[in-house]
Amino acid sequence: MVADVPAGSGPATTLPGVELLWSGRVPDLAEDAAAHRHLLDAEESVRLEAFRLAVDRDAYTVAHVALRRMLGERLGQAPEAVTMTRRPCTHCGGPHGRPVVPGNAVHFSLSHTSGLVLIALASVPVGVDVEAVPEPGMITEVAAQLHPRERTELAASPAEQHPAAFARCWTRKEALLKATGVGLNEDLSHTYVGAGAQPAAGADWLLADLPTDPGYAAAVAVHLRQAPASGVEQPRAPRAQNTQ
Repeated sequence: MVADVPAGSGPATTLPGVELLWSGRVPDLAEDAAAHRHLLDAEESVRLEAFRLAVDRDAYTVAHVALRRMLGERLGQAPEAVTMTRRPCTHCGGPHGRPVVPGNAVHFSLSHTSGLVLIALASVPVGVDVEAVPEPGMITEVAAQLHPRERTELAASPAEQHPAAFARCWTRKEALLKATGVGLNEDLSHTYVGAGAQPAAGADWLLADLPTDPGYAAAVAVHLRQAPASGVEQPRAPRAQNTQ
């Protein structure tokens, strides 16, 4: 039932193939999610119990309870009856790749951080990511691993804008790597997504920044059936690496 979908917000979008973009604030939804944790399957419950910090448990519970409710609504099933499997890992072939609904009746992606959850449902492969904007001292080491053009763009931005520029680059990159199923097995310097005001355009993948709460960055990557006209360097489909 529609009433079973948790309260939240849906960023307005006309992205091709995207059926739903939903964002929820963890503190507002944690109590209700905890009351519905029985909707989680055995694997989700085990992962939930592995979190030591309450803030992490809350974010995971909100994200996965919400996802089950939305998939149940979309598929016409009870949330607890929704079956999710995993594609083979692009690195080792093991059964721990991108989560999917059997038969790809709908594609989905979720992301959660300490304060926010972001979920997408789509008719095509999709990836989302939401992250808190980091403190300046936290980005130096990871930024050094980015694509050379992204490092140049970060260096060219005013120092006070580095954290926000890094966060938008990171969320674009992680959204794309989730959508392709490669995940963070890929060398971060391989695929260019851009750290500037606009994400890079691609022949196969569309990247878009999403509106979100202050202090956070969010992005979505969606598979395109036709290439958009653009002169911007195009993100390449990531390849699996030989090291984790």
